[in-house]
Amino acid sequence: MIKAALVGLLFLTGCASIEEQASEIIEEPRIQDNPMQVELSNVPALNGPKMTIGVYSFTDKTGQREPADNFSSLSSAVTQGAEVWVIDALMQAGNGSWFEVVERVGMDNVIAERQLIRQTRENYLDNPDPLDPMQFAGLILEGGIVGYDSNVATGGNGARYFGIGAASEYRVDTVTVAMRLVSVSTGRVLISVATEKTIASHKTGADVFKFLDMSTKALEIESGFSVNEPTNYAVRAAIEAGIIELIYEGARRELWSFK
Repeated sequence: MIKAALVGLLFLTGCASIEEQASEIIEEPRIQDNPMQVELSNVPALNGPKMTIGVYSFTDKTGQREPADNFSSLSSAVTQGAEVWVIDALMQAGNGSWFEVVERVGMDNVIAERQLIRQTRENYLDNPDPLDPMQFAGLILEGGIVGYDSNVATGGNGARYFGIGAASEYRVDTVTVAMRLVSVSTGRVLISVATEKTIASHKTGADVFKFLDMSTKALEIESGFSVNEPTNYAVRAAIEAGIIELIYEGARRELWSFK
């Protein structure tokens, strides 16, 4: 009876600890900070006017499905809309002093709205003012997520003594991003860079498995906790690192210069 009471107390204590850890993770909605905000802000300003650039797409070229040990997952391993992070990083580089980003992902929507404005003005105004021309881009940024390697490194440690054990495991995945800067006037690829970011996962737990009452009853208790680095965060960090490297590589090739 004493052993059973002690085991029950340990079990309840473990459950309370897990609930406290889970409550710390649950947060209210918040603005997501850039993973490399400091590095983006520290990029020196461009010596000259902003460069107009367009981003048409930045897709997942891996075809990789989300890793799963016991079943086949239909979910993609990485985001299918990475161009939003590319646009954000371009606008944040050097505190917004480098690139003038023009809308190209939703260009069909922009054109449709311009047609509506033009038709409305022609129908209800005698001398309608013409719309300003759409701004064209001198540069295009192409690329995508080209690699996702799971279980690049795995490991752990554990011990068990008289049915009481504890174990810790970790796993490391890798995501690779490639991008290139293309001149619209010549079609020449000016710069090409590639970056990669590791995605770490860690799990720790303890369990008890004992036979009681002359081996007629079995007692089994498990408790554990795992932390997985968000894949979306890793992809965004790799994209922002690629934008920073693209800027510095252009300076090294004397395509532009810092102020």
